[in-house]
Amino acid sequence: MPHATVSQPTTAFYVNDGLLSPERVGRLQPSSPSEPLDELRRRYEQDGYLFLKGLLPRQDVLKAREAYFDLLAPSGVLAPDTLPVDGIFDGGKDKLDFPGIGAGSTDANGRPRGGLFVDLALQAHSEPWYKDDFCKHPALRSFIAKLMGWGDDTLGLARSLLRNNTPHNKAIGVHYDQIFLRHGEDTSITAWVPMGDIALDGGGLIYLENGHTLGREIETGFFNKAKQTGLTDEEAKDAFNKNMMGGGLLAEGPKEYGEEHDRRWLVTEYEAGDVVLHTPYTIHASTINKDPKNVIRLGTDLRFVNSSRPYDKRWTNIYEFGDGV
Repeated sequence: MPHATVSQPTTAFYVNDGLLSPERVGRLQPSSPSEPLDELRRRYEQDGYLFLKGLLPRQDVLKAREAYFDLLAPSGVLAPDTLPVDGIFDGGKDKLDFPGIGAGSTDANGRPRGGLFVDLALQAHSEPWYKDDFCKHPALRSFIAKLMGWGDDTLGLARSLLRNNTPHNKAIGVHYDQIFLRHGEDTSITAWVPMGDIALDGGGLIYLENGHTLGREIETGFFNKAKQTGLTDEEAKDAFNKNMMGGGLLAEGPKEYGEEHDRRWLVTEYEAGDVVLHTPYTIHASTINKDPKNVIRLGTDLRFVNSSRPYDKRWTNIYEFGDGV
């Protein structure tokens, strides 16, 4: 069974603040979607994540990847004479002109630099092949409905973050998702879906070991302090967000953050069809994409809620810059 103990990675993992030391690196534990649901629920609650191998049909994922890079090709991001589905970055271009959503520098209006590339990356969120087909894939929704016990009340939120990460560019900083979903209950679930194969050094998501317990402690501690000062719940939410770093981050650098909290970062390689489910408090980040073949990392964050419970209605609209979330 794939959930058996896996070997320690030996690859060098670079993050925004440097190289992760080997003793601060561990492995994500894989699971199979065919295992008993009770066991999968136990792992999800215990570990704060569930790394599912092959939940989605590989060809469906690669079809969406191809459509994405077909759309972005006019920006000049792809290497000449390469196939869109391969997503090979043109190494002769300035990587800073091709920033990932949520990870690049912004202009005075809060828009990432990148011109046509960024405009097309934003447009992809509204394309039917993405919002209607990929984000609503029945294999994903039905699995979450069974795992969480929500049945027909399982709702995929329209707002998602379809992120690319070109080689050697800035990576995603340290955060947990409840930071962005605080106008609803803390009962949502995130599905991070790699859209294509991602090598160990290819910029995939990394998870802080037992980070879901730390995330909940951070949230609870801040709210307790806020309430002691006489703030209402709404005022506490606003105060919490104002005390976060830019973009809602706990920290820019996973290296220092892991050392500060004496925890490892869990890593893995990903294959098209894999999905990681994680809780609203699971702390995660990403590595810098060091893929030697210049493969662009592409992945999306999809959020699901129990529609019979209060949830953050700001997430019912398709993502756009400056939407206030």
